[in-house]
Amino acid sequence: MRNRTFFHLFLLVVLFLVSSTVFSQITDFPPDTVVGVPVNYTEAHVGKYTLPDPLVLADGQDVENADTWMKKRRGEIITLFEQNQFGTTPAMLKNIRYDVFDHQSTAFDGKAKRTQVTIYFSKDANEPKLDVLFYTPAHTMKPVPLLLYISFRANSMAVDDPGVRQGYYWNREHKRVPATGKGPWKPLEVQPILDAGYGFATIYYGDIEPDFAEGAQYGIRSLVDKNTDSPEQPDASGSFAVWSWGLSRVLDYFEKDKSVDAKRVAIMGVSRLGKTVIWAGALDERFAMVIPVCSGESGAALSRRNYGETIAHIASPKRYAYWFAPRYQDYAADPNLLPVDAHMLLSLIAPRPLLLITGNTDKWSDPYGEFLAAVAAEPTFNLFGKKGLQTKNHPPAGEAILHDIGYYMHDGGHGMVPEDWQVIVEFMQMHLGK
Repeated sequence: MRNRTFFHLFLLVVLFLVSSTVFSQITDFPPDTVVGVPVNYTEAHVGKYTLPDPLVLADGQDVENADTWMKKRRGEIITLFEQNQFGTTPAMLKNIRYDVFDHQSTAFDGKAKRTQVTIYFSKDANEPKLDVLFYTPAHTMKPVPLLLYISFRANSMAVDDPGVRQGYYWNREHKRVPATGKGPWKPLEVQPILDAGYGFATIYYGDIEPDFAEGAQYGIRSLVDKNTDSPEQPDASGSFAVWSWGLSRVLDYFEKDKSVDAKRVAIMGVSRLGKTVIWAGALDERFAMVIPVCSGESGAALSRRNYGETIAHIASPKRYAYWFAPRYQDYAADPNLLPVDAHMLLSLIAPRPLLLITGNTDKWSDPYGEFLAAVAAEPTFNLFGKKGLQTKNHPPAGEAILHDIGYYMHDGGHGMVPEDWQVIVEFMQMHLGK
């Protein structure tokens, strides 16, 4: 009953907060318009909403303990997300195989050992395949915990290591081309993770399926029986379902590699890939930790808040409708009709540790909405004796809250800043061991 009381009190607090900026650290900003849809950046104009209760079963009974959550309610919520937001999960393919073409090579001036693996998803080597790059500390003799980062860049572009095999990426013309150069982004911060004693892995999301409306014909869905996932079905797979599926296949490999402690693998992604890792962690309980960065709308931010990006923006046919189940567009006009929201998505990670990273100038992604979702997910974590944020006061930029649910808002915008890596390492040390 204590969890029920907490959640009901939270709903009352929400009704107050939506008309007040007393707890928010985000400054109001002039409105905008995207794809013809107004964008609100004023807290007082968010509007009133009521969050669905994650701890009430479909039959109306309260969820009073962790056993009921795991055996009944968790599955109900996953089904609701599959039917209404992300679409069904692709079926397992029968002909998956691994080619370890670079094993434990010396990297980073002798500080690390590099392994590269290609995961083939069919007997045909020309079909979709996924390159996995990972490093372990050089002098470690035992399996190590590992951070798996899903990236916007091919592995050879993402890491400053000449030993990484040149990959391919999908360009703006939707062509698969060689990955030359490093692009406009800085290399990934691999060294802080290795220095802390952890492994670091990265994959390119376009290897799983390219990120454009017609991408399904080139990715994993091209190998799945069309009768099982017709695009005409309202709950057909969207891109997030496919990218998440791919992350689990990487974990399948790590379970076979003796250099990795597969029971202590954290997953991390930024922006749309932040949404991806939340859904992957929700579906696959083998992932030990989930770290979404600036995941925003349809990720960690509450959809019912009329602030920044909304369902109407993100699921518009002019933008990213293909990321989601077709039915998701039905909620663009009124997100209050959606039977789920971000707090329920975050609840699916319980009891495993969850770290949300946001930016105080990333208004489009609604960092305050992510904070409120984390607060509303706390009662589910409490079922397992885990600690949520334990506050309703939105912390200022640079002040981390690190419990079983963590929240850190950096001073900056959409994406990562160097300070984020320090917080990530600290969170991993708290929960995955030093």
